[in-house]
Amino acid sequence: MNMPNERLKWLMLYAAVALIACGQTLAANPPDADQKGPVFLKEPTNRIDFSNSTGAEIECKSSGNPMPEIIWIRSDGTAVGDVPGLRQISSDGKLVFPPFRAEDYRQEVHAQVYACLARNQFGSIISRDVNVRAVVHQFYQTRVIDEFVLRGNSATLKCLVPSFVADFIDVEGWIDEEGVEIQRPLPDDSIDGKYLVLPSGELHIREVGPEDGYKSYQCRTKHRLTGETRLSATKGRLVITEPVGSVSPQLSGNGNQEHITLTRVPKMGSVTLMCPAQAYPVPFFRWYKFIEGTTRKQAVVLNDRVKQVSGTLIIKDAVVEDSGKYLCVVNNSVGGESVETVLTVTAPLSAKIDPPTQTVDFGRPAVFTCQYTGNPIKTVSWMKDGKAIGHSEPVLRIESVKKEDKGMYQCFVRNDQESAEASAELKLGGRFDPPVIRQAFQEETMEPGPSVFLKCVAGGNPTPEISWELDGKKIANNDRYQVGQYVTVNGDVVSYLNITSVHANDGGLYKCIAKSKVGVAEHSAKLNVYGLPYIRQMEKKAIVAGETLIVTCPVAGYPIDSIVWERDNRALPINRKQKVFPNGTLIIENVERNSDQATYTCVAKNQEGYSARGSLEVQVMVPPHVLPFNFGSEIFNMGDALSITCVVLKGDLPLQIHFTLNGEPVETGVNGFTVMQLNKRTSYLNVDALEAKHRGSYSCVAQNQAGRAIYSADLQVNVPPRWILEPTDKAFAQGSDAKVECKADGFPKPQVTWKKAVGDTPGEYKDLKKSDNIRVEEGTLHVDNIQKTNEGYYLCEAINGIGSGLSAVIMISVQAPPEFTEKLRNQTARRGEPAVLQCEAKGEKPIGILWNMNNMRLDPKNDNRYTIREEILSTGVMSSLSIKRTERSDSALFTCVATNAFGSDDASINMIVQEVPEMPYALKVLDKSGRSVQLSWAQPYDGNSPLDRYIIEFKRSRASWTEIDRVIVPGHTTEAQVQKLSPATTYNIRIVAENAIGTSQSSEAVTIITAEEAPSGKPQNIKVEPVNQTTMRVTWKPPPRTEWNGEILGYYVGYKLSNTNSSYVFETINFITEEGKEHNLELQNLRVYTQYSVVIQAFNKIGAGPLSEEEKQFTAEGTPSQPPSDTACTTLTSQTIRVGWVSPPLESANGVIKTYKVVYAPSDEWYDETKRHYKKTASSDTVLHGLKKYTNYTMQVLATTAGGDGVRSVPIHCQTEPDVPEAPTDVKALVMGNAAILVSWRPPAQPNGIITQYTVYSKAEGAETETKTQKVPHYQMSFEATELEKNKPYEFWVTASTTIGEGQQSKSIVAMPSDQVPAKIASFDDTFTATFKEDAKMPCLAVGAPQPEITWKIKGVEFSANDRMRLLPDGSLLIKSVNRQDAGDYSCHAENSIAKDSITHKLIVLAPPQSPHVTLSATTTDALTVKLKPHEGDTAPLHGYTLHYKPEFGEWETSEVSVDSQKHNIESLLCGSRYQVYATGFNNIGAGEASDILNTRTKGQKPKLPEKPRFIEVSSNSVSLHFKAWKDGGCPMSHFVVESKKRDQIEWNQISNNVKPDNNYVVLDLEPATWYNLRITAHNSAGFTVAEYDFATLTVTGGTIAPLDDGTGQGNVHTRIRLPAWMPEWLDLNFMVPLIATVVVVAVGICVVCVALSRRRADDMRGGQKDVYYDVVYNQTMGPGATLDKRRPDLRDELGYIAPPNRKLPPVPGSNYNTCDRIKRGTVISRGGLRSNHSTWDPRRPNLYEELKAPPVPMHGNHYGHAHGTAECHYRHPGMEDEICPYATFHLLGFREEMDPTKAMNFQTFPHQNGHAGPVPGHAGTMLPPGHPGHVHSRSGSQSMPRANRYQRKNSQGGQSSIYTPAPEYDDPANCAEEDQYRRYTRVNSQGGSLYSGPGPEYDDPANCAPEEDQYGSQYGGPYGQPYDHYGSRGSMGRRSIGSARNPGNGSPEPPPPPPRNHDMSNSSFNDSKESNEISEAECDRDHGPRGNYGEDSNEAVKRSPQPKDQRTTEEMRKLIERNETGPKQLQLQQANGAGFTAYDTMAV
Repeated sequence: MNMPNERLKWLMLYAAVALIACGQTLAANPPDADQKGPVFLKEPTNRIDFSNSTGAEIECKSSGNPMPEIIWIRSDGTAVGDVPGLRQISSDGKLVFPPFRAEDYRQEVHAQVYACLARNQFGSIISRDVNVRAVVHQFYQTRVIDEFVLRGNSATLKCLVPSFVADFIDVEGWIDEEGVEIQRPLPDDSIDGKYLVLPSGELHIREVGPEDGYKSYQCRTKHRLTGETRLSATKGRLVITEPVGSVSPQLSGNGNQEHITLTRVPKMGSVTLMCPAQAYPVPFFRWYKFIEGTTRKQAVVLNDRVKQVSGTLIIKDAVVEDSGKYLCVVNNSVGGESVETVLTVTAPLSAKIDPPTQTVDFGRPAVFTCQYTGNPIKTVSWMKDGKAIGHSEPVLRIESVKKEDKGMYQCFVRNDQESAEASAELKLGGRFDPPVIRQAFQEETMEPGPSVFLKCVAGGNPTPEISWELDGKKIANNDRYQVGQYVTVNGDVVSYLNITSVHANDGGLYKCIAKSKVGVAEHSAKLNVYGLPYIRQMEKKAIVAGETLIVTCPVAGYPIDSIVWERDNRALPINRKQKVFPNGTLIIENVERNSDQATYTCVAKNQEGYSARGSLEVQVMVPPHVLPFNFGSEIFNMGDALSITCVVLKGDLPLQIHFTLNGEPVETGVNGFTVMQLNKRTSYLNVDALEAKHRGSYSCVAQNQAGRAIYSADLQVNVPPRWILEPTDKAFAQGSDAKVECKADGFPKPQVTWKKAVGDTPGEYKDLKKSDNIRVEEGTLHVDNIQKTNEGYYLCEAINGIGSGLSAVIMISVQAPPEFTEKLRNQTARRGEPAVLQCEAKGEKPIGILWNMNNMRLDPKNDNRYTIREEILSTGVMSSLSIKRTERSDSALFTCVATNAFGSDDASINMIVQEVPEMPYALKVLDKSGRSVQLSWAQPYDGNSPLDRYIIEFKRSRASWTEIDRVIVPGHTTEAQVQKLSPATTYNIRIVAENAIGTSQSSEAVTIITAEEAPSGKPQNIKVEPVNQTTMRVTWKPPPRTEWNGEILGYYVGYKLSNTNSSYVFETINFITEEGKEHNLELQNLRVYTQYSVVIQAFNKIGAGPLSEEEKQFTAEGTPSQPPSDTACTTLTSQTIRVGWVSPPLESANGVIKTYKVVYAPSDEWYDETKRHYKKTASSDTVLHGLKKYTNYTMQVLATTAGGDGVRSVPIHCQTEPDVPEAPTDVKALVMGNAAILVSWRPPAQPNGIITQYTVYSKAEGAETETKTQKVPHYQMSFEATELEKNKPYEFWVTASTTIGEGQQSKSIVAMPSDQVPAKIASFDDTFTATFKEDAKMPCLAVGAPQPEITWKIKGVEFSANDRMRLLPDGSLLIKSVNRQDAGDYSCHAENSIAKDSITHKLIVLAPPQSPHVTLSATTTDALTVKLKPHEGDTAPLHGYTLHYKPEFGEWETSEVSVDSQKHNIESLLCGSRYQVYATGFNNIGAGEASDILNTRTKGQKPKLPEKPRFIEVSSNSVSLHFKAWKDGGCPMSHFVVESKKRDQIEWNQISNNVKPDNNYVVLDLEPATWYNLRITAHNSAGFTVAEYDFATLTVTGGTIAPLDDGTGQGNVHTRIRLPAWMPEWLDLNFMVPLIATVVVVAVGICVVCVALSRRRADDMRGGQKDVYYDVVYNQTMGPGATLDKRRPDLRDELGYIAPPNRKLPPVPGSNYNTCDRIKRGTVISRGGLRSNHSTWDPRRPNLYEELKAPPVPMHGNHYGHAHGTAECHYRHPGMEDEICPYATFHLLGFREEMDPTKAMNFQTFPHQNGHAGPVPGHAGTMLPPGHPGHVHSRSGSQSMPRANRYQRKNSQGGQSSIYTPAPEYDDPANCAEEDQYRRYTRVNSQGGSLYSGPGPEYDDPANCAPEEDQYGSQYGGPYGQPYDHYGSRGSMGRRSIGSARNPGNGSPEPPPPPPRNHDMSNSSFNDSKESNEISEAECDRDHGPRGNYGEDSNEAVKRSPQPKDQRTTEEMRKLIERNETGPKQLQLQQANGAGFTAYDTMAV
């Protein structure tokens, strides 16, 4: 293969493909294929009316390619611009008229016709006219004027609307004077009433009577633009005239003028044609309508659409055909009158041009047809590209399309109201290029002689032809002129003109003309040839008169100087019509023969004077002019004669005159025409008898050389109808489309109508009803799908008002093949009965009928049960098949086949032989409930009759089938539900089928028992009554027995606050079985005086029944919980104060506030309740009267309800105004010498203000001397009067003054100066009050001469000075730092030689109160009653007590107690809990000393064990626990913890940790025939009890297994411990444990006694010397139920062996051990509890102690507190890695059951004494290194033994001993572990339960020996979550376990936190025979934080600052625990307060 050639081939192939692709692309996308002219998408409407307040936007959108530009124009075509604020054109082409003010109205803007113009490069289109009309809101009024009417006639009231708003106002209705509204009738309303609002708005009132004259009417109108409605300003009424005689019909308003009314109405609107005539008697009105174009009229046919009311014609839903002239004729017996009305029904105009786009080749014709609709059409006009083209016909024809014809064409149709337009585009086909001169010759000047070559090149498509002219005359080829042309390759034409040897005469204007069918192009230029002037010959010029003559003189030669025209040797112009131009052109306008027909001469001259002349003859021709003629206004009838004379007034002869009719020439003798030429200018046309063919347009045509004239006139000839196509009888095949033509001619054009004869014979005809298949179009009757029913006689009638019209009757027959009306039908017969089957065939007879049965020919001869008969009917044939006796086999399809000459048909009868159904079967129960049962069954044979129904019969099992209920079920279903059954009832059910024939037999019955259901009844007789402020009692009775639906188990009682959306809180009440007994429930802890809604519903085992109706009730009124607010006082006078306040908030009133109490007293007496005054008032202020003057008062306000007094407000203080003081209390006058007297006085008892001064009055007695006054400062109580006369008596008195004025005068005293001055004391006996520890001074001012000696006696004892007391120079006694012992009488004695005197003062020392006496009066489970007595030695008045109390593990709380209260109740305490109580007194000095601490407990015990048989019920794989068998010990049970394990397992499995009491609980999934251990922990607020049970599950068959072989007691108690296999048999624990225990106990006892004797305490700070006893308590007996704890068979543990720290220790119930090193390292693992995660609490964290605060009660004496030490275990002895940790309590194990379990001892190590400042009295633990002082724990005394009793416990293990002294808080050695707040206990397997140290003196309950708190999470309760802490902790409210420690190896489950418990400490018997207590291991490493005051004054040491804390209920605490909210802080505070844990009790059963 040749590679280059191959490559070439491929290249050529690619090129070819590319060319083809290119060509296809070009062909597919011609350059302007998608380009088009503009078309309107959204055209504005004809009319835009708007209010000046709203404005308007007119949108105009168009499409096209390119996108057209939108321009708004006026009607004159000028563009519209913006007028600021009034008219804007938006960017998207909208014409916007903004709202404007009335004064800004401009008519050229707001009342203008606009149009929208859209244009692009292909053309322009203009929208329809847009009539914009802005309506300025202006006031208008409508009026109604009175209407005068003859009685009995109908009246019409008009609503007169001002013309300037008439176009926008519609009449909505009328209102009479009573306000009754007369509305426009709705389309379906009757219009026969008295009143009718006409469509045009008038009120029509028919048959007016006298009573109508009393009514007045107003019209109500609505403005279409603004929507405003208003009533007419005036009311019109009817003025009723009684007729006088007869009155002929009178037309109102027009007199006798011609009555023609013009009415316009839109299509489908309603029109009112009025006939306003009145007459008497009342006239008759008849309406007629003129036939269009004639004077004939027809009566108007009244129907549903056209109605007549009196004389008014109402046409609803008007159509265009209703347009025309109507005549109303009014007649009565006197005369007549008529009214004509021209009605025009307008239809919206629309137009469409066909075709919308056409492409036409050049020169071809183009036709556009404007199709329009609407009425009326006034004008049709055409526009091209927005410019009128003067065409007004519907069809626009362009004969030869030129290039300029392309563009947009529009057809406009208009009437007076609106316009419409349509547009179309004309495109040119092919390529059109008009000729263009591409190259041409130029003007040239030359000499004669040479040849000239002129060239012209033109282009165009099609190729143009080029011709040449010289001075307007075409140049033809000759010997000198040669013209030639050729076409170049690019299509241009080259033409040339050769002039051989040019002469001067060849000069002139040469023109080349390029012409093609698409245009002409020309070029001209002059050729100048030098020579003499020469004018070529000019031909005669003929011109028609009236035209303009233009001629150019053909001049040659060059140069030419001038060219002039002459006529008759006169140079032109000689008149205005002539114009001559320098280039030789002559123009004569409006040529006339008389003035302008002549010979004109052209003269050309050159400069040398040579000239040339040429003549032109101008002939003026006159065209003819025809005189107009017409036929008048009359319409000619056939047979009339016709003559026309045609006269040509002017025109040149000869004239040719002829006539045409409709464009065709008229000839004499043809069609009855006669034409005569009367003369040269007149012709005559005559017709003797006109016929229809003579109708048309007659034209006279006159013609001469100058032109042609035509005049035409139309002749109308009335021609009666005549047949063009008369109908004849027709026959059609049935089902075909029939068409019968009926055409008639005539003038006016006849209306052709069809009617059908009534019945089968002609005669009476009725209009054809319009239907889907019958229609008449242009006279032709169309019947689609003709049927036999369409057969009959038809009448065609043609009428045009001329003559009687034409009519023709034809018969239309339908040739029908046989047809059965019913093609298929079902026929039924009962089995065994005769039956007849009939077939009726319609059609042309004869018809034959055959029968088939199941498509097989039926021959009666073969079966004599069948018989066939035929009957001939008028419409066809009836065939009957009879069956004598039907059988089931006759259920078949019978077919009859009919045949005739035109075809055949068949019909089928489905024969159904019917019988009763068979019985239903397979009845079964699908589902059942308490009240219904769902059944199903199988459908039986239905007997060939549809099953009408099934009847389900059911009865109660005890009833008979005669007492049944039925359920009817439709026959089509086979499932049903029987309802309305009673729950838990036995029913029998059966079913029966039923059809139209009968009922089947019953099915077999089924028996069912309905299920129980929730109760359907509501509890009855519900009563809700308040018990107290927080409790309501609800009582009710059960629902009716029939509505229980089972056995009622109980009730849910729900309650909630009324009127809230909260949900009900429900409580459950068990059902009381006693008949008729009422149930009741007390709802407690409710809000005070609050309305609650209560509902109750009963429940059974299925569920709860309906809620009862809400019962609402208020709780009893309480006392207001908030005081009045904004209390204020205002001093009014010295004895009145106004007090005001604001009521407490409504929600805190807790009732209806009845009165307010104002409590008031002087502030210094406020503490004394007896001194307080009370004032009641109902208002919010009051005035207190009768107050002490100038006294500070303290006031409180409280509100009072029916429930009592509310909370008092905060005290406020006001001081009364000062007043003048009282008189000084006493006055003395003492002689000081012969001229001086000392006056002294005591201040007023009531100074009533601040004493500013005293005034001493003196007056000599017996003389009328004036009284002297001397003012003395307020602080001076004596005055020395001098310069007196000796032996003259003087009278003295004193007054005191305040700022207000001078007070009363004292008593007068008389003294006389003397030489003898006896000793006298000026001071008065007085009582002085001194404050504790302050200085006191008692005065003794004495006079006498000689100076008297002053001595003092104190309490009767001579005074001797000491450090604290001394005598001052003025005789006063000064006592420094007063104490209580200083109180008493002080007497001062003054003596001289003359006399002696004495006074006695009393000194009262105000000190804080001494410790009061507190004694316990009574206890309950939740309250303590204490008695309070003041200390006998208190001198200052006691104001009250503060009672401090705390639970064992809680915080201090306080309660204020008034001084008058003998007893005080401390309430809301925890059940079964220990409490400490002490009291302090307070007075105005301050708080006093604390009383002794009272240790007590509330009543209540831990849960009591049940008997095993009552508690446990065993089955093969489960055990049922009956928790109701447990006794709660007085404190309500909170929950149970259930654990189990197989007997031989070690670890316990937790089943549940929150089993509620009063329930049964089932432990599932146990193995049959297996021994199990069950451990139950019962909790209440007093603690918990642990019980262990053994049980064996039953065998699978329900049998029991043999009891354990090593037990000697009950079946569930082990008395022998099995040993591991590796141990020798002789090492029997039953022997070893008691032996070891005995040794240990003896050793411990010896140690305790020794230590106790050596550590007797010498001093007690509280109450002086007290003896100290140390006791060891051994004997705590175990109850008979206590048994050996067999949970750990590990021998080492039982021998007291403590595992190394890293070894797993034995499990404790519900918890793990924490070994010392694990605790130290902080590696105790916290496993997440069920409710919260517990973190490990590290005691070494410093912030733990930062929150622990020392109590703020003052303490005296030595305080030995813990210093912060290291929190580690210090192993002081080498090799003691397993050293016992400080503060750890251990159990000595190994006791046998037979031994006395009390011999077992707990022992406890002690903390390291790091950081103590010095030796501490007490003892050192044996584990402490030498030199370390031990703790001393001092404890207050008790009621049962001396105050100083101390108890000591001695424990030993492994030869070590340690000593414990109880803490001072509790006189109970059982609280061994409580002293330290961080102590923890762990329960080890102590065989006999816990062992107790010794009885407590106050609580005889050793059980309370539990740790205060467990920082690592309670050992027992660790995995159980926080609230357990460890089992049995009697936690007070708020105690928490901060963490839950857990040994990772232990898998015991973790229960959720149980709720906290109330504590019942009523278990006061120490030697409790039923309980055994254990003390668990204390914590390891311990910080010695700020614990307590060891060794301090025992009175003070126990006092704890009350940490006031809201008492929380058990429920609140439970929620707090669950949310983990009480937190470490509270815990730490509790720990700081020294509370200890309570030991749990464990009982192994």
